[in-house]
Amino acid sequence: MCLATVFKESDNTVICKNVSRLDVDGDKIIIRDIMGDERVVEGKILMVDLANSVVKLECN
Repeated sequence: MCLATVFKESDNTVICKNVSRLDVDGDKIIIRDIMGDERVVEGKILMVDLANSVVKLECN
């Protein structure tokens, strides 16, 4: 299983760990972790590094 950590690009803070799913709905990104908890942020995906399980977002 490949789980990701989602970072805010501007200051490299962690938004969420153990992320199993990302959904994009316009300018909203729905982040779901392995426990099923969801977090919604406004912004866009800047980078996904599958080898290192890292996602960087630009948050509004």
